[in-house]
This record gives sequence, structure tokens and C-alpha cells, in this order.
Amino acid sequence: MAERSSIFDMIGPVMIGPSSSHTAGVVRIARCAFAVLGGIAEDAEITFYNSFARTYEGHGSDRAVIAGLLDFATDDVRIKNSFDFAAEAGLKYTFKAIGSASVMHPNTIKIHLKKGEKEVELLGVSKGGGVIYIEEVNGFTANFSAALHTLIILTLDVKGAIAFIAGILAQDDANIATMSVSRKGKNDTACQFIELDSNVRASSLDYIKSLSWVKEVNYVQPIR
Repeated sequence: MAERSSIFDMIGPVMIGPSSSHTAGVVRIARCAFAVLGGIAEDAEITFYNSFARTYEGHGSDRAVIAGLLDFATDDVRIKNSFDFAAEAGLKYTFKAIGSASVMHPNTIKIHLKKGEKEVELLGVSKGGGVIYIEEVNGFTANFSAALHTLIILTLDVKGAIAFIAGILAQDDANIATMSVSRKGKNDTACQFIELDSNVRASSLDYIKSLSWVKEVNYVQPIR
């Protein structure tokens, strides 16, 4: 059964800026990238596609994405001055615009982040009303909304991995809402994207991280 939308989903979020798609949604996509990276990046390359490519400066999407990379909320008054705060935080950034990517949603952003030796690349779509959809993370098909508790687990492609992780989550009474699994090839690296209705215990996360076939675990709290 499909989940019901609330009146708040239809109205959109409390936010700073002229457009929920071009401001609030952009902030949320960038906050998701911040969460996956695990902090403020040192370098960021942001690519706006299609409609975003033509309007990102006029609609404040450039300031919104930088605000999200600083983990500002959608209603944070600092959004309009996010460039100044980025300079204070040591975040360097560049913008690119590609206005004719016909296979992509009109409101698509790609964010590539670097922090030390860690890099994250995330492809997100702003669907309106502040609703977002994360299509890819580090080249893996993701398909999650960032509205729920989300586990991103990078593993070796071993038999029984999906069932094993699901069993651990079941012990936490953490109900799986959606799951997407993507891999580079048979017996290569795979990535599980698991949306949950509730929190996961720290001890369970530590256990998952300790597994010999698990390479990396990221836990993204719901991004409002």
C-alpha cells in the first residue's frame, strides 16, 4: 500500500528562498551529501542540469547548495549568506551548468565532494515541495528519498549479504521500508541502500562495520 501524503507535503517546507524546488530541495540534496561524506567538505564541484542550469543563480540554488553542504536547515536565515560562511569553514567550490542533459530530470544536481582522502559523488533530483530523490551515490544506483533513516552499506558481493543485514536490522525491530542493491559486477563491490522506519542501535551499526566483507557504512538520519 502506498504511503499517504500529508497537507505539509503538498504545501512544502518552511524555508528561505523563492522556490521549494530550487531552494529547499537543493538544500536537502546537499545536506544528504554532507551526511554521506560525514562533515564539511574541503572541495566541492556542483553541476546543475537542465532547468537548474538555466536558473540556479537567479533562484538562489547556488547559495542553497552551499548552505546544505554546511548542513544548514531549509529555514536557516544564513542561507542567503552561505558563500561567506563557506569561506569561514574552508569550503572551496565550483559550479558547472549543463543545460541539455535530456535523459535527466529537469531539476538534477550532481555534487562531488572531497575531504582528506574521502570522496563522495551524489546525484539528486528536486521534485517540488522540498521533496528530493537521491538517484546515485558514488556511481551506485541508490533510489532513496532521504526522508527516512537510511543505511548505505558498501560490501563485497558475497552470497547471503542482503539477508544477513536484514536479519541484524530485524533484531532492532527496524522495519525496512525500501531497499535497493547495486553492484559493479559479479563478485565485485556492491552497495545496499536501506530506508528504515526507525532508528538503528549504535551497537548494531558497530557490528555491521566489523564484518569482514563490509567495506564502509554510512547512516543518514532523516533530512527535513
